[in-house]
Amino acid sequence: MIDDRAIIAQGAQLGQGVSVGPYSIIGANVIINDDTWIGPHVVITGHTTIGRNNKIYQFCSIGEAPQHLVYPGSNTRLEIGDANVIREYCTINRGTEEDDGVTRIGNENFLMAYVHIAHDCQLGSQTIFANCASLAGHVVVGDFAVLGGFSLVHQYCRIGAHCITGIGAVCLQDVPPYMMAAGNRAIPHGINTKGLRKRHFPNTHISELKKAYKIIYRKGLPLKESIRQLEADHWQSSEIRKLANFLKNSRRGIVR
Repeated sequence: MIDDRAIIAQGAQLGQGVSVGPYSIIGANVIINDDTWIGPHVVITGHTTIGRNNKIYQFCSIGEAPQHLVYPGSNTRLEIGDANVIREYCTINRGTEEDDGVTRIGNENFLMAYVHIAHDCQLGSQTIFANCASLAGHVVVGDFAVLGGFSLVHQYCRIGAHCITGIGAVCLQDVPPYMMAAGNRAIPHGINTKGLRKRHFPNTHISELKKAYKIIYRKGLPLKESIRQLEADHWQSSEIRKLANFLKNSRRGIVR
């Protein structure tokens, strides 16, 4: 399963059923778990741990040093979960000491060609990044989020669970969960109704999210008053509580 033309450094740990294609380079501090497939011309370096059943296609750079001017060369890490698909020319950098030193990728994510995940980013599970979507450092992306092609996310922003960005969206502030956002700079465009229905959200929950959207974006209220109304009303769905908590914990403010 390991091509004779691959270079596997002494100390690298490869599980059962791992496949490594020709001319790929695996560093000494890399751990790759069972049944992960590495294509040709892939470079995996640094203190990088990769889970089971991943597919990493040709010309990817995984676990390289962060693109950070004052990075001192410390032993920060990259952790990738299970069953991710990482397509051609993706770049995923390890963390920095400015955060907790770890870039994390969850499970079952689909990163299309030329996606960039910068240092200290935290990705949930079952996200989709279309071609050339890029995250700056310290970005957090929730489960089931979808980033359209060429979407850009500013450092320290958060992309909420179940939201979607349009092609070329430039996100300079947090995108709350369950929302659609598009444009340069990105602004909200309603609830991600189609995505929520595909994930079998009850219609009553979607209706409540639409009412919450009107409170946040249509009444002209200050954000603190919007949060107060979300917390004061009696909602059937837990999604409203999650939305209110996301708004309360926003450091950069939300797209508006």
